[in-house]
Amino acid sequence: MIVKHLNDVIDSKDDIDTKTWNARRLLLERDGMGFSLHDTIIKAGTETLIWYRHHVEAVYCIEGEGEIEVIGGRTYSIQPGTLYALDGHEKHLLRADSQLRMVCVFNPPLTGSEVHDEEGVYPLVQP
Repeated sequence: MIVKHLNDVIDSKDDIDTKTWNARRLLLERDGMGFSLHDTIIKAGTETLIWYRHHVEAVYCIEGEGEIEVIGGRTYSIQPGTLYALDGHEKHLLRADSQLRMVCVFNPPLTGSEVHDEEGVYPLVQP
C-alpha cells in the first residue's frame, strides 16, 4: 500500500514549479501503479502551450476558472467539476483566469523530471 500526503511532496524533488504551473507529483512511474497522479496549480493570468505527444492525460478541476483551447478546434470553459481528457494527444492552450487547481492523471506515468519543451511536449523518459 502507498500512503502519501500532499505536505510530503510540497518543497520536495517531486514538486515542480515553473513560470505558469506548479505540479506536485504524488504518484510517479517508480510507484508502479501504471499511471501518475498530480495535484497541479495553474497560475492565474497565464497561458501554457501543451501537447502531450507521448502521453494521454485526464484532468479534473477542483478550484478556479479558465479555459482550454484545442489548436484548430473548440475552446472549452473550465471551472470546478470540469473534467477533460486528452485522449487524442490534442495540442492545446491552457489559460487560467484565476488560479486553477487540477488533479491530473498521466499514462504512461511520468518519472518526475518532465517539463514542457518549446512545443509543449513532455519527453518520453525511461527510468
